[in-house]
Amino acid sequence: MARTNEKQQAHDLIERLAPGQISAVVHLLEVMTDPVARSLASAPVDDEPVTEEEAREIATARASLDRGEGVPNQQLLAEFGLTSEDFARMGRGPLGPNADR
Repeated sequence: MARTNEKQQAHDLIERLAPGQISAVVHLLEVMTDPVARSLASAPVDDEPVTEEEAREIATARASLDRGEGVPNQQLLAEFGLTSEDFARMGRGPLGPNADR
């Protein structure tokens, strides 16, 4: 019975919100009900120390980016069998097995 009252209270509170506030609440509810988001939120913090080798690799990668030597996006996409059009569609939603290519 208490759960029903809490749901009704939530509905009542939502009805009193301004449109911009509703958008924020909807986003919060989506995150709260998304199993991947919940898993990420409850995952333990990676507190493993960075090794000297890893630190050197990170510094090398950052220096490469500073020199403008990054890998072009199209090259990365091609490594995964994707095109720029696929990337644009993924921005609008996930590519599924029935996605039009």
